[in-house]
Amino acid sequence: MIAEVLADAEAKMDKAIEHVQQEFSTVRTGRANPAILHRVMVEYYGTRTPLQQLATFSVPEPTTLVISPFDKGSISDIEKALE
Repeated sequence: MIAEVLADAEAKMDKAIEHVQQEFSTVRTGRANPAILHRVMVEYYGTRTPLQQLATFSVPEPTTLVISPFDKGSISDIEKALE
């Protein structure tokens, strides 16, 4: 019984740590961080789709974030989602 309670508590603590790490990854630090785009959803052909399924991200310079869509036709949908 104690082992079950400890296992449950440990699982909940692991989830809490994971959540905090995700939140910290979106903190603005003065340089481009592609993690801020992981929660962006794009209305693509009538379906809400995660941006990371529609494009790749790169950081060529510390203050520049480049989004390269796989389908050039989705550029206007991506722009709307980022506004």
